[in-house]
Amino acid sequence: MRKPDDVGAREWLAGVWLGRHGLGDAEPTPLIAARLEVRRRVQVAGYVLLAVFLIGVALTRRALGRPADFSSSWAPLLVPAALAAGLIAAQWALHLWVRRVDRRAGAGLSRRVAHPVRLGWSAVLGVPHAVFTIASFAAAMLLAASVLPVADITLRYGAIVVLITLAGVGAGIIVQLRHVLTSPAVAEDEASLTADVIMRVEDARALVMPTLVWSVPVVFLYGESNGWWSAASVALVVVGVIAFGLIHLRAAGAGAAARRALATR
Repeated sequence: MRKPDDVGAREWLAGVWLGRHGLGDAEPTPLIAARLEVRRRVQVAGYVLLAVFLIGVALTRRALGRPADFSSSWAPLLVPAALAAGLIAAQWALHLWVRRVDRRAGAGLSRRVAHPVRLGWSAVLGVPHAVFTIASFAAAMLLAASVLPVADITLRYGAIVVLITLAGVGAGIIVQLRHVLTSPAVAEDEASLTADVIMRVEDARALVMPTLVWSVPVVFLYGESNGWWSAASVALVVVGVIAFGLIHLRAAGAGAAARRALATR
């Protein structure tokens, strides 16, 4: 492996990534380096956006309080709801940024190869990750729906925001996952084609990571008094993290999953 002072930092990081996924002999080309760089930036931006969202909701609750009568002030509900909508829109913008960089990189290729097989969701995402994602959404939505009959109006409106937010996030994941599976390969040879599929596996797994799904029930399912819903929201996070950790330990790595996807006929 060449050192960072021999090549650009992007290419060096690309070489480290290739080696980690069993492509140590492949050249860290500017094509691969550019695609990996935008994904690193998007990952960091995603963490920052989620942190801003959670901090914003916490500050809103502290500044505006929790009025028992929403007819006097909708601000404690509308401001966090606007923050959730802004977070979803920003995540979509980040997805478009990655796709735009990929299209630009593909347009600059003098020779372009295609995937030898049609990539399916079960090969790229994997059944365990898909089941885990569906179960996470179902549990969060069931939790929100189950508190709708509660007399606490603050809690009821919070549950409505949770349901709307989860519906928006779920729709976004479906559309983005379709793009990951169906967009043309951005590759010029066998090594870059394998790297392309590995990136798709990583994109799909990052896309369904239910961080926001875990966060919104904890943030919005609060009322004038504590109840079982508070414990259930925290339990959803704890159980989800444990389940995700087990899936991560047992699932094949992105490199192995990509090679299996390419070999599927």
